[in-house]
Amino acid sequence: MHSMRKITLLTLLVCLFPLGCLADGLVLALAKSPLSLPFYIAQSEGYFASEGLQLQVIEVEGGHRAMQLLRDGQAQVATASETVVMFNSFKGQDFSLLACFAFSKDDVKLIASKGSGVTRVEQLAGKRVATIQGAASHYYLDTLALLHGVDPASIQLSNLQPEAMQEALRQKQVDAIAVWQPYAYRAEHEVPDSRVLDDRGFHTLRFNIIIPRKLVQAADAPWDKLLRALLRAQSFIVGEPAKARAVLAERLHLDAAYIDWLWPRYHYQLTLDQSLITSLESEARWARSQGHVQAKSSPNYLAFIHSLPLRRVLPSAVGLTE
Repeated sequence: MHSMRKITLLTLLVCLFPLGCLADGLVLALAKSPLSLPFYIAQSEGYFASEGLQLQVIEVEGGHRAMQLLRDGQAQVATASETVVMFNSFKGQDFSLLACFAFSKDDVKLIASKGSGVTRVEQLAGKRVATIQGAASHYYLDTLALLHGVDPASIQLSNLQPEAMQEALRQKQVDAIAVWQPYAYRAEHEVPDSRVLDDRGFHTLRFNIIIPRKLVQAADAPWDKLLRALLRAQSFIVGEPAKARAVLAERLHLDAAYIDWLWPRYHYQLTLDQSLITSLESEARWARSQGHVQAKSSPNYLAFIHSLPLRRVLPSAVGLTE
C-alpha cells in the first residue's frame, strides 16, 4: 500500500509539472537490479543533490516497466536493457538513449527444475518455459535455444513477470524460467532441486539511460548533472568496493554469499560505443525474423542516441560517429 501511495504521489507530481517544466527536478523510473548500483550509490552518497539535481525515484521490477512509465509520461528518465530499447524502437521514436552505465554476462539465466528432465539447453523442445516477453529474458531464451539447435517455436512459452517466476517454478507450473538477477539467484537457491543451465556467457546485457526525445534539445543541463553524479558513483564503486557492496546488499536485501557471487560479474562504466549499436541491430534482426515485431526494416539506432551530454562530461567514453 505504501509503495502504491508513493507512485500515486509521484504521478501527481508529473501531472502538476509537465515534462520540461521541472527545471532540474526529474522523476526516475529505476529498475530493481544489481545493474542499478551506480544510481543507488549516487543516491546514498548525495551525488545527485550535490550536482543540483532533484531526483524523485519510482522503483519497478524490470526495465520494461521503467520504459513504459517513461513513454506514458510518468518519468523523465528510465533505466532498461538494450532489448527493451529495441522492442520500443519499433513502436515509435519518442525517446533517446543517453548512455550505457552497466553490463554483465551473467544477469539473465535459465533455471530448470529437477523434475522437468531438463539438464541441457538441447532438451528445451516441448518444455514449458516462462519468460518476460518484450524484455531481455525473451531475447536470451530464444537465442540460447537457437544456438543449441532448438527451434524457439517448439518451446511452450509462458509470459510471466519476474516476481512471479520463482513460485511458478516451485509449483511446477513451468519446467524452466528465463529471468534476470536477483530473481535467478533466488530461484536457484530457494526452489528445491533447481539448477542453472550452462550458457557459457554468450549474452552481454547492457543497462542504459533513456529520456524522452522531446527533452533532448529543451534541457541538456539536467543530463550533464545526472551523468556527472553517475561518474562519481562509478569512481566510488572502484575506490570503495566494501561500501558499495554494502549499499547493494541493503538496497536489494541480498545476502553476503550472493554479493560475493555477483561482484566480479558486473561492470559499471559510462559508455556509448559501437558494440551497443551492433547489439541493437542484431536483436532487431532477431525480432523481425522470429515475427516478434512486424516491420520490413530495422530503425536507424544512431538516430536514437543523444551523445552530447556524455561527450561533455566524459568525451573518452563516446566511441560513436554520428
